[in-house]
Amino acid sequence: MNLYEEILNKREKISLIGLGYVGMPLAVAFAKKVDVIGFDLNKQKIEQYKKGIDPTNEVGHYAIQNTKVEFTSDVNKLREAKFHIVAVPTPINADKTPDLNPVVNASSIIGRNLSKGSIVVFESTVYPGVTEDVCIPILEKESGLKCGLDFKVGYSPERINPGDKVHRLENIKKIVSGIDEESLDVIAKVYELVIEVGVHRAGSIKVAEAAKVVENSQRDINIAFMNELAMVFDRMGIDTYEVIEAMNTKWNALRFYPGLVGGHCIGVDPYYFLYEAEKLGYHSQIILSGRKINDGLGAFVADAIIKKLILANKIVTQAKVVILGLTFKENCSDIRNSKVEDIINRLKEFCIDPIVVDPLADKMDVKHEYGIDLVPLNAINDADCLVFAVAHDEFKQITMEQIDGFFRDCPNEEKVIIDVKSILNKSAIEEKSISYWRL
Repeated sequence: MNLYEEILNKREKISLIGLGYVGMPLAVAFAKKVDVIGFDLNKQKIEQYKKGIDPTNEVGHYAIQNTKVEFTSDVNKLREAKFHIVAVPTPINADKTPDLNPVVNASSIIGRNLSKGSIVVFESTVYPGVTEDVCIPILEKESGLKCGLDFKVGYSPERINPGDKVHRLENIKKIVSGIDEESLDVIAKVYELVIEVGVHRAGSIKVAEAAKVVENSQRDINIAFMNELAMVFDRMGIDTYEVIEAMNTKWNALRFYPGLVGGHCIGVDPYYFLYEAEKLGYHSQIILSGRKINDGLGAFVADAIIKKLILANKIVTQAKVVILGLTFKENCSDIRNSKVEDIINRLKEFCIDPIVVDPLADKMDVKHEYGIDLVPLNAINDADCLVFAVAHDEFKQITMEQIDGFFRDCPNEEKVIIDVKSILNKSAIEEKSISYWRL
């Protein structure tokens, strides 16, 4: 009987290492079919899960309260599992180089608790070669076992889209790979337990690693193109959104829109690819250029705010600016690598300390990560400028009457609205003679 059958018959367990936006939904899904150990070093997070609280809002409190996942921060519990899935974050350092510490630490922990016959699958985004050249040696050193003989390794890039209620874990095809055909077959069958649309068996681990960084780099480049167009059209006095809507009437339009590009995937993964390419002597032109454009968009938006304030006869250093949204994307509580921070930092150069509102972000996380005290939406008043930075559904439902209530008592011509994601009714705002700008 192979490991897949042992897991299916609940003679062996699956462990999920890293219970964030990727690992936790995966653990909950597997727990509907097999025995699962959910491990995370963050004891506070584990306590929340044990209390039935979903801090990520990915599956909801009800799912957490009714799951059979055994949540733990005890590394010794990993010894009870033989199929390990690593879903820890892989951020970048300040100099834009890969920070492999989370995946290295996870490999060490697993290695110290690894038993013969086990399979370890990495989901964390890495550049091609990390699984075999970095992770396997650590697993072998810590366990004293030999990869390919005593245990097997695979790679299956995470494709969960945080905050997306349409493209979910079960209906996104999963790329799987293994160190050999035997491990690939087991890994594929295990994932097919929860992936309803099936899996794609990659030819090698490196192919699977590359596929992940390339799919996000491709999206990054396309958004960078739209962001560059937005910057040029702004100088031309042309509405970018109207141009895109006209362009999208053609069947083969790609339907990308300009916007801030942050988060743990698109804003990070290209740097992993660039890092390895540089090591091999290739200096990227397109990918690096796209990253520079997207990394500079926050400052561009902030400069647009300053210009609009000046044109509205505001004293910039005394202006009250309110930013609506801090998470890296709409309808998601994830604040990692949020490019709204770039807008805030640029405004601070002009002595503006903006007020920030985000009903989805965790107040304590925001305070710890950015040093910002979030303010509730109903506390906003006397604003000179409203910046709609993130397209949360809650912000889309704000009425013109509410918007009027957010501003200080002054002529409409002195009120400024910045609509980064084009979620407001441009005509309705301009009819009231409010100064309006959108990306």
